[in-house]
Amino acid sequence: MAASFPEGFLFGAAVGAHQVEGGNTNSDWWWWEHRDGSPCVEPSADACDFYHRYRDDIAMLAGLGLNSFRFGIEWARIEPAGGEFSTAQLDHYRRMLDACHEHGVTPILTFHHFTLPIWVHELGGFADSRFPQLFERYCERAARALGDVIGYACTINEPQGLGWSGYVLGINPPGVKGDQRAARRAADNLLEAHRLATPAIKAHTKAPVGVTLAIPDLQYEDGAEPGHSGFEVESEVNDRFFDLARGDDFIGVQTYTRIRIGPEGPRSPGADWSGVSRELHETDEVTQMGYENYPRALGGAIRRAWKSTGGRIPILVTENGIATIRDERRIAFMAEAMDEVLKCLAEGIDVRSYIHWSLLDNFEWVFGYTPRFGLVAVDRQTFARHPKPSARWLGEVARSGKLPTSSGAL
Repeated sequence: MAASFPEGFLFGAAVGAHQVEGGNTNSDWWWWEHRDGSPCVEPSADACDFYHRYRDDIAMLAGLGLNSFRFGIEWARIEPAGGEFSTAQLDHYRRMLDACHEHGVTPILTFHHFTLPIWVHELGGFADSRFPQLFERYCERAARALGDVIGYACTINEPQGLGWSGYVLGINPPGVKGDQRAARRAADNLLEAHRLATPAIKAHTKAPVGVTLAIPDLQYEDGAEPGHSGFEVESEVNDRFFDLARGDDFIGVQTYTRIRIGPEGPRSPGADWSGVSRELHETDEVTQMGYENYPRALGGAIRRAWKSTGGRIPILVTENGIATIRDERRIAFMAEAMDEVLKCLAEGIDVRSYIHWSLLDNFEWVFGYTPRFGLVAVDRQTFARHPKPSARWLGEVARSGKLPTSSGAL
């Protein structure tokens, strides 16, 4: 196994724009959080006020020893009405990118992280035939303004699940349940959106461009056969993105757990997709999200992405982490997950980053602010930041390029 991470390896943390910025009032998620009967346990409101506090947050990240930061831009701010682009908002995001460079931090910019402008939602959202071209236009305009200061560009965050969540489960906008045809249209449109957006972005930047995919480590047990659970449907969509990604500059790998498939179907904790529980209970076996506590899933996800893209597309780990109120457990989770990265490197897999989810305790969609993924706690009243021991632990790994010999027990 590789004893240390290679020179130039990116160690960082991530946030999603809507989850931390606050006041994203022109988005479909703001509508979704406030509509009658919303499954969201609470609205995003001011979130972490990152929109105004980004300079201090980037300085904090760099001060911890991390050398990369993955964050997003908000389509709903940049194009608040169809064809109407905000120079002021593009300038705001440029200042964020500049702040990264000022602190020696490589910015990994995400163009789309779940949310849509409300006007795109009203046209039909992901399932509408116009979506790919509208997304291409937005990406071209944003890249034209920002491209020279982007480190890496991610087109769409976890597109494989957006159709299933929004049109079958109904836990994301537009909140439709059981419409698998619409979910398939959304998946097709998201594939086309990535295909169109990639050259639109590359026309204005030298930064590598790719897509980030949620890739749970699917493990089939004896007697199990492939079926049509939500995880397997997403896996099939991932296969289509892997084929498309063979022409990209990198593939972003994001995983949090494994899913064991038995003869009767998925049997891991958290594998029941029939609904979203408002009660989050962490135990020794499961995280706050109800996922099996299995950090070594990251190795399986990396190996799948590497093999599925032909063993030649660089891998960025763009999200990995655990929702827990026990920070010592977060440290142990990262240690095991990053040990898997070292094993993959020793196998000859071209892995170039470990980006932890997330920098801040933030708005976790329908679950609100209860899940604690962050390296940094955020006071919900004052927005004061409080780095946890896990933040300093990851910073030390980044400085040394090595895992400590002992990181505690899960």
